[in-house]
Amino acid sequence: MSLYYEAADVLANTANVGGSLKSRIYKKSDRKSSPAQLYALVTEAAKWSPVLKVVIEKSGLLEEEKKLTPVLALLLTHDLLVSKGGVAAPANHVLKLAITRHKARLGAEFTKARISGGYTTLAAFKNAVNDGKLNSEEEPTQATVRHPRWVRVNSVKTTLEDQLATTFAGFEKKDDLRDILSAPGSAKVYHIDSNIPHLLAFPSRIDLSKSPAYAKGQIIFQDKASCFPAYLLDPTPEDGDVIDGCAAPGNKTTHLAAILQSRTSHRVGDARTPSVIAFEKDNFRAGTLTKMVKLASADSIVTVKAGQDFLLARPDSTEFANVGAILLDPSCSGSGIVGRDDTVKMHLPEGSTSERPKGAKGKKRKRGDVSDKATKPSASLRLDLEDTTPEDTPEEIPIHDRLGERLVALSTFQLKILAHAMRFPNARKITYSTCSVHFEENEGVVSQALLSSAATQGGWTIQKRKDQVAGLKNWRKRGIWEEHQLESSKLGDHFREDVLDACIRCEKGTNEGTMGFFVAAFVRHGGSYSLNEGRSINEAVEEPTPEEELEEWNGFSDEDTSEAKKRNGVNEQKASEHKAKKNKKRRKSKTSCN
Repeated sequence: MSLYYEAADVLANTANVGGSLKSRIYKKSDRKSSPAQLYALVTEAAKWSPVLKVVIEKSGLLEEEKKLTPVLALLLTHDLLVSKGGVAAPANHVLKLAITRHKARLGAEFTKARISGGYTTLAAFKNAVNDGKLNSEEEPTQATVRHPRWVRVNSVKTTLEDQLATTFAGFEKKDDLRDILSAPGSAKVYHIDSNIPHLLAFPSRIDLSKSPAYAKGQIIFQDKASCFPAYLLDPTPEDGDVIDGCAAPGNKTTHLAAILQSRTSHRVGDARTPSVIAFEKDNFRAGTLTKMVKLASADSIVTVKAGQDFLLARPDSTEFANVGAILLDPSCSGSGIVGRDDTVKMHLPEGSTSERPKGAKGKKRKRGDVSDKATKPSASLRLDLEDTTPEDTPEEIPIHDRLGERLVALSTFQLKILAHAMRFPNARKITYSTCSVHFEENEGVVSQALLSSAATQGGWTIQKRKDQVAGLKNWRKRGIWEEHQLESSKLGDHFREDVLDACIRCEKGTNEGTMGFFVAAFVRHGGSYSLNEGRSINEAVEEPTPEEELEEWNGFSDEDTSEAKKRNGVNEQKASEHKAKKNKKRRKSKTSCN
């Protein structure tokens, strides 16, 4: 299979592979071409597609070459007219013959397009394409909500000063983030963030993926808001080990490692170096996590628990005896995720996609059909070049037709994992975050957690704003409250005000340049968590189940969602049955002990 057939196959996604363009390429098991070559061909052709679509249509290429689909025509025309190496195929290859016999006509139309656009040289034309100036249809909406490219300098391997002197030597510093938001897509300007150390902002379409620093793990693409949890947790050597409960793909994990490394590198003697314990229950995502940790040179600090669920980890295990801090970024609705500007649109030329005879045989002809699936429904394709950072990507949770039902299911899981973290006996700090804008997943979960037995008996409280790290203490946007979302019989006004002031929110589409995000920190005052502490054997009780936590706090009121009410009813019934069984078990235990 030639490079062009393979690229068309990836775009058609006949294998139904999820994820970004890069994921599709690397997951293609029968791939013959190099991943880098496939990725470069598709992304560069997509950039040029607004021009090449017109060139192909005016030249009449698809009318004369019935063997070409719109995708194949676009890929081949790009390499014929723009690529330095030309069409990457043998001289007698059927695709090369089909495109090169139209070189004169295609070239003439290409020149007309350049001149009509006001570009006197091919170099100026290329610069305009790279800056995204030809995607005029998208500019009106993106101008006011353009999302910057955030880059965290990995302090495990390098320093901010070194990167500014090397990777970004030709870039101009801007003191105001608004200059970055309004800059042309690939302008060479940067802004040093004032909230998060080692964080830089660049224009939305800057391409740093080919830089040596990115390839070596010296810089990491990470949204500003995604840096808040690790920075707010503020782990120190005195805290001991740190758990990342939902770690893949590893942005927050490597950020934790960088913070710990910066605070332990100056230590002398035999003092134990804390480690980061990263849980990821999905084996495939755990593989991604492991690769990222290694690339960031954090493998000496991070222990990856591949295929292991944090919820199944025993808090009282000796393995976690030194755990003093826990970072939680569990599955969520993903409602705060922004449409990345590195998502590109491939404009396809108009033309018949039923060129092949119904009875056509042979592998080559069949392969040529691969893009039909992609081109029939629409004259364009939208490509996510990179995977969203999957802490920015919710895991597979049953999606219901009604948002209210899904938020109930998500918030139940989020409360469960947060309460579990509070049961680690030596933990003193927890951060809880989501890339959601919904109250139910954010302030609602935090409030329920604070009123749970895990918090009240374990000595957990919200970390007040005045005690937060300097870079986030002054963050303007704080928590919100939605009336009637929680049964407020146990919530006082003072409690609510403290909680909301301690919660940190980010909004998407603002001059802060963040996605929608939420984070809050918990701190422990007093002894470690133990339901059985100070009790006799006859009074010992079992650790509360998730059903009991739900019964203790009835959760969200969702008056318009009958199915949610049914689910709550089932939980109450299960909790009641569980209590009856437990009381029976206690009576038996008491009799045998006497």
